[in-house]
Amino acid sequence: MDLRSKARTLPAPTTDPTKLPKWNYDGSSTNQAPGDDSEVILYPQTVFKDPFRRGNNILVMCDAYTPAGEPIPTNKRFNAAKVFGHPDVVAEEPWYGIEQEYTLLQKDINWPLGWPVGGYPGPQGPYYCGVGADKALGRDIVNSHYKACLYAGINISGINGEVMPGQWEFQVGPCVGIASGDQLWMARYILERITEIAGVVLSFDPKPIKGDWNGAGAHANYSTKSMRNDGGIDVIKKAIEKLGKRHGEHIAAYGEGNERRLTGRHETADINTFSWGVANRGASIRVGRDTEKEGKGYFEDRRPASNMDPYVVTSMIAETTILWKP
Repeated sequence: MDLRSKARTLPAPTTDPTKLPKWNYDGSSTNQAPGDDSEVILYPQTVFKDPFRRGNNILVMCDAYTPAGEPIPTNKRFNAAKVFGHPDVVAEEPWYGIEQEYTLLQKDINWPLGWPVGGYPGPQGPYYCGVGADKALGRDIVNSHYKACLYAGINISGINGEVMPGQWEFQVGPCVGIASGDQLWMARYILERITEIAGVVLSFDPKPIKGDWNGAGAHANYSTKSMRNDGGIDVIKKAIEKLGKRHGEHIAAYGEGNERRLTGRHETADINTFSWGVANRGASIRVGRDTEKEGKGYFEDRRPASNMDPYVVTSMIAETTILWKP
């Protein structure tokens, strides 16, 4: 997880990314280009209101290209946009809701916020959605982030304290197609900025603390138009069958260090085994009770790690379930 940003002054206010100029940065300082040909070009893609400077100021989500116009290797948005631009995918209007978990750490010692230095709090149990100074550790940061995302125009749909103390979650969605990746990355950036102000370190490590503590994921809730229509449960089951056949490929793309999290314990499925079930949080894919009851709706892919790239995960789910022919 390596987010970078810089600021510039524009001659006039605008909220249209097509009217914004391309820019560049020194790719040799980010290990994205050699020193003798260091320029990486920024292409403006999506605009949000700036919750820090406010007024007419904006935050601009960009992706990165060589001077020749080729996407650089770390630009995962480019291929995702091609998937989401495919007519078959456009027709299905894929919706995503991403549950982004993260951990707040004490600066300098990289130990969870509110934990005794060199020690541990009481065991898991009272912290999930908990209330109180000994249970909800860092709520001011979380609420500030919530408000900032709402101001920015991000579809942030909720927040909650997680199972491990010092760990939290926010949800972004529903978003259609490429907007899911754009909005989640911007929500992550805003959270980084707020933790920076608070003097707290933000971690997206999928298993920040070893032992009997929950890891951090980024569950992807997903549906297509066919799944949301009557009889959609059959479409959902076919999609899950496809995902099972490409389990290894998805796991390889679902985040670094995920093997430390997907152990079959702490509300996860084993990394080597694909499974699905209704209301089963120990499965790779969970189908909700409401979806089963109504015969249509969505499902949740519980495999992605907290440090996953949403452009990769969302486009891969669409590619496998809509475009891939086994």
